[in-house]
Amino acid sequence: MDGRTFFRAFRGGGGGKNGMSELVRLTEVTKVYQGGITGALNGVSLIVEKGEFTAIMGPSGSGKSTLLNLVAGLDRPTSGSVAVGGTDLGKLGESGLARFRRDNIGFVFQFFYLLPNLTSLENVLIPAQLKGSDATARARELLGKLGIQDIADRFPARLSGGQQQRVAIARALINSPTLLLADEPTGALDTHTGDQVMELLGQLNRDGQTILLVTHDAKLATRHAARVISVMDGKIVDDARLESPERAASEVIRVRSEEASR
Repeated sequence: MDGRTFFRAFRGGGGGKNGMSELVRLTEVTKVYQGGITGALNGVSLIVEKGEFTAIMGPSGSGKSTLLNLVAGLDRPTSGSVAVGGTDLGKLGESGLARFRRDNIGFVFQFFYLLPNLTSLENVLIPAQLKGSDATARARELLGKLGIQDIADRFPARLSGGQQQRVAIARALINSPTLLLADEPTGALDTHTGDQVMELLGQLNRDGQTILLVTHDAKLATRHAARVISVMDGKIVDDARLESPERAASEVIRVRSEEASR
């Protein structure tokens, strides 16, 4: 093993466990925005298994957020297919995609997008109300699990950044999503608060939640995720499954550079 703490797996998109625990599948996905000459994504194939904590890493403009938006059904591929939980998102209309996201996807953003005129508890309850369910007890349970039960009746303006992000995470979890997507969830936080948020995501994953995280921070990715996918110029250049708790960010960066130069 040449001393590395990981091995590269599923090069070019690979597969997993005969598809038995497959949750997300991208097949030859290309995304070209209007007027674009090269694609934001170029022929990407990828499988994510249930229960994985997968980080998608890459510099700005590499295509990692585009990939996340396609998995969420917030955008559609120019070619190729995206399936989540066995559902081909390309076969759903806009209303079908909205229902699918409501029932299956939780999304945590860099910026919290809390409604300022609603309390923390009311913000958490929004997705459940759209689903027509009374989830007040679950919302309070989530706030407790995230350590913020005491701020349930506070408005966002009275919360710290870390508290707001925890409220946003609770909101993303309220409908018990199959998949939690996190797009730079620590980007608007200081280092200490960001570490706390990542520890919370790690605990959620240990409790069984599948998480797909986008980040440009190699140290953050390798500290918390069990798999790191490196994206550059719209292509996957490395796919690493981490083998031990001693996760060397420098190795991931180096291998990504090696792959990109080939």
